[in-house]
Amino acid sequence: MRLRRRRVERRPQRQRRLARPVISVGNLSMGGTGKTPVVAAIAEYLIDAGERPAILSRGYARSTAADGVVVVSDGSNVRAPIEQSGDEPLMLARQVPRAAVCVSPDRYLAGTLAERQLGSTVHILDDGFQHIELARDLDVLVTTIGEIPHGRVIPMGRLREPIDAASRAHVLVVSDATAGAAAAEAWTLGIQQSCGAARSLAAPVALVPRASCLVPGVPVPRASCLVPGLAVSGIAHPDRFVAMLRDAEWNVVDSMAFADHHRYTHHDLEAISAKLKASSAEVVFTTDKDAVRLESFSALPFPAYRVPLVVAFEPPDVLFASVRAVLK
Repeated sequence: MRLRRRRVERRPQRQRRLARPVISVGNLSMGGTGKTPVVAAIAEYLIDAGERPAILSRGYARSTAADGVVVVSDGSNVRAPIEQSGDEPLMLARQVPRAAVCVSPDRYLAGTLAERQLGSTVHILDDGFQHIELARDLDVLVTTIGEIPHGRVIPMGRLREPIDAASRAHVLVVSDATAGAAAAEAWTLGIQQSCGAARSLAAPVALVPRASCLVPGVPVPRASCLVPGLAVSGIAHPDRFVAMLRDAEWNVVDSMAFADHHRYTHHDLEAISAKLKASSAEVVFTTDKDAVRLESFSALPFPAYRVPLVVAFEPPDVLFASVRAVLK
């Protein structure tokens, strides 16, 4: 990675550049830093500003890797199933329905298609910090306290590249940190702009209806949080999801964790049902990312709710001021 970055920095003309601005959101470690909520927040901000953003993703963990570009969403409709899109791109397409979402290992090709066929005016490079072949106008690095300064490079640790790469970022977003803690982390890493990002849980949303009172996609009363539930997740840090549920006073009686990007099978559904019964839980609580995988089944043998994750920045305008500068 050091050699790749040095080659690009010595010959920046070798980078491919899209016609419209590119905002990269990425991390230095292997998942679990809160990058996806930041991508969604930037996309929502751009839409409110009158732009037509395109989220460009590699489509990690797709079961069907199609050639060229897969248009997951054209900004109006979801056009690709999870097998072709991957779980996070499909999740973003549902969270930000007015943003285009394109998947391809070649982000330049995806961005070119978004500009010419979907009318995109700005791009968000999802998980793009290491994708240095494509020029970007803003580099946003997302992390947690101490993860980079105390980290080690793969295979001894979780960092994708050496710590000194962090100083290439323009803005540091520190999940679950105050503005002061984020500033201290940024100073340590040599990054000038920073903000904290407080993650919280929104109202639960029913997945597959099992009674007339449950409508998929519609938030349900907060009282649903009081029902004894089993927390089920296949993410980088399932323990964080359980901790957030309990901190928000959700009635979590047990939990069940799978590997990150896990593809659920009918056998998994049977195991979840058995765990549900053994723990005396009545419903399943899961993440947005897991929900798009569970919803691939025509029916679930248990009532399930996805719990959306929302993010608030502190200070509130540091990140978006940098976004506005890029647009100008």
